[in-house]
Amino acid sequence: MKTKSIYYPTHYFHRTFSCFLFFLIFQISTGQNSSDNKSSVNTDFDELPKIKWKLKTSKPIFSSPVISENTVYLGGTDSVLYAIDFESGKEKWRFRTNGEIRSNVCIDEDFIYLNGGDGTIYKLEKQSGKVVWDFETKGEKKVDFADYFQSTPVLLNDMLFFGSGDGYFYAVDAKKGKEIWKFKTGNAVHTTPAIANGKVFFGSFDGFVYALDLQKGKLVWKFKTVGHKYFPTGDVNGSPTVFKNKVFIGARDYNFYALDQEKGFCHWNKAFFRGWALNSSISDSVLYIGSADERVLIGADPETGAEFWKTNMEFLVFGNNTYSKTLLYVGTTNGKLQAFSKLTGKYIWSFETETYLQNRLKYFKPDGTYRDDIYSIIKSNEQFLEVECELGGIFTTPVIHGKCILFTSTNGRLYCLEKQN
Repeated sequence: MKTKSIYYPTHYFHRTFSCFLFFLIFQISTGQNSSDNKSSVNTDFDELPKIKWKLKTSKPIFSSPVISENTVYLGGTDSVLYAIDFESGKEKWRFRTNGEIRSNVCIDEDFIYLNGGDGTIYKLEKQSGKVVWDFETKGEKKVDFADYFQSTPVLLNDMLFFGSGDGYFYAVDAKKGKEIWKFKTGNAVHTTPAIANGKVFFGSFDGFVYALDLQKGKLVWKFKTVGHKYFPTGDVNGSPTVFKNKVFIGARDYNFYALDQEKGFCHWNKAFFRGWALNSSISDSVLYIGSADERVLIGADPETGAEFWKTNMEFLVFGNNTYSKTLLYVGTTNGKLQAFSKLTGKYIWSFETETYLQNRLKYFKPDGTYRDDIYSIIKSNEQFLEVECELGGIFTTPVIHGKCILFTSTNGRLYCLEKQN
């Protein structure tokens, strides 16, 4: 087990400077692999995998790769959606939008659905990237420096569901690109929705979690987060996970909530001392939660929230974890992809990006703790994000496909690591 503790900067900065991830539908809403290779979850990477290939883009990446028919799709803040050959890492085609792409693509048999980061949702031909239709919302916005992600569209029965920075949640006809209904909230909706039992669940920066009727967009219930002195609205920028009768979701009020699917009341909540826990996944009836400033990965009972184990991650977790048969894989914002036992949380291995290795001594001592003069180096939240990008921070969810695990980084790279045995 890892025991080293290196808490400090983001806890300080986030508070002192005004504080501030289907292929199929349930693969996104539960954090499972965005890959069409159904055997992927049985591939345990029990030893450190090696680089098969990597692709460099020009700007940081805050979207996770999605894989279909041996093609990898991902977007970047360079406003480009890339289609990449899985075997070689070579680009097949690209599509440019007018905004920073900060969400994953949604894919069906023949088409891609993309949130362009510019207030427009695009339907593209999967093989060529040719536009089939585009749907314009009332516009996108970035709420603050830590608003890293936007809503990934989710497809069900020819209906496409997504949130927007204009404060609306939309249902659009996936065949025609026409609005079916929309629902107004009090602020940006940047969470990726989850769907279960005829309802769609999502959160808004207005501090509410919403459940809407899937067909008509009528409000079934809404839940108000508690709020926190640094985030009094209790902005909801975590994406929900649905399991049995509950909806699991994190908010900026340092709480992680287990809400009742039917009524919207809170079964339990887990309070974090140092910050947000935005994403979760469930495997073998265990709830896995990663926390940002708390810097922990937790295995918990979804019925009660009781912890089975807790592991120190040594740095922030913003992306979701993915899992195989016995292992969890999660990235941290200092540029490390790490593997842990699902059963115990025991640390197995760590892959460090080249940008972390090149730049770590600018900010850390050789033992991994912060330099004594770190306050004179990093003086704001914005500077801290710049450092995370310089280190190659991983804000996204890794994806397993065959004997490879893929992930993206704020150093602008897509990595494909291959199992060695």
